[in-house]
Amino acid sequence: MSDSDKALAFEILSPPEWTAPAVFNSPHSGRDFPAHFLRQSRLPLQSLRKSEDCYVDELFMSCIDHGAPMLRALVPRSYIDLNREPYELDPRMFSGELPGYANTGSPRVAGGLGTIPRIVSEGEDIYRGRIEFAEVRRRIDQIYVPYHRTLTALSNAVLAKAGEVLLVDCHSMPASATAHVVPASAGGVDVVLGDRFGASCAEDIPAFLEERMEAHGLRVLRNKPYAGGFITQNHGAPHRGQHALQIEINRSLYMNEATLEKTGDFGRLAGVLAEVVAGLLVYVEDRFAPRQLAAE
Repeated sequence: MSDSDKALAFEILSPPEWTAPAVFNSPHSGRDFPAHFLRQSRLPLQSLRKSEDCYVDELFMSCIDHGAPMLRALVPRSYIDLNREPYELDPRMFSGELPGYANTGSPRVAGGLGTIPRIVSEGEDIYRGRIEFAEVRRRIDQIYVPYHRTLTALSNAVLAKAGEVLLVDCHSMPASATAHVVPASAGGVDVVLGDRFGASCAEDIPAFLEERMEAHGLRVLRNKPYAGGFITQNHGAPHRGQHALQIEINRSLYMNEATLEKTGDFGRLAGVLAEVVAGLLVYVEDRFAPRQLAAE
């Protein structure tokens, strides 16, 4: 990957002034496909995008207007999944043996959705043949590692200033994802909030968010079937003032899942989320203020 490719792997969207004690993150909404990856793949572009959290970065972009930065990936999830351990790898994908530090036994690897995914979300194999581990290392060294260093630096900057920080990890889910939990006949689910069953975030923060979302008519579940991934787990330490919360939005609320096009409801949902985000940021600013004052 060239230096120009690296420069386009992700970006920080910064407010004019960082006033909110929060960072928003969108690791799966990237849609800039490297040309060499498209040549390696047996799938057309539209199929490769099936794993994408389409337009989630846009849905939560209002955070910038309220003083919180957003880090967003520009490369696609089908190329490298930034919400995994750095080396969750399926040995069947690669020529030669993997190093001993690779995690080849995780449930995500078994499902084909490791750091370098084997399949797109609908189960189709991505690659024409095996790929070299040297290429995997380049993707991790040039994209994954800088992305996570940047996310950590953003969170630490807020933590140093405010005494506490909230990381909001933004995702989307297929409409069918929660059917085994709440069937469509029972109303389905619009949003899943994941705090790793209380381990990654103080309980009152998702409770506040759930109440605000339900006030707008959204049907909300917590931790089922998504309790939070690698990012939530590794950035959530409430006892140290580091709170991490994953949000999964039902794609059918704002897009056509077959064509991947926005529907007419996109603007309405973005408006609802803008109000919810504004309220959340005021809430956490007030909540964290006593600790900030005590530290000064």
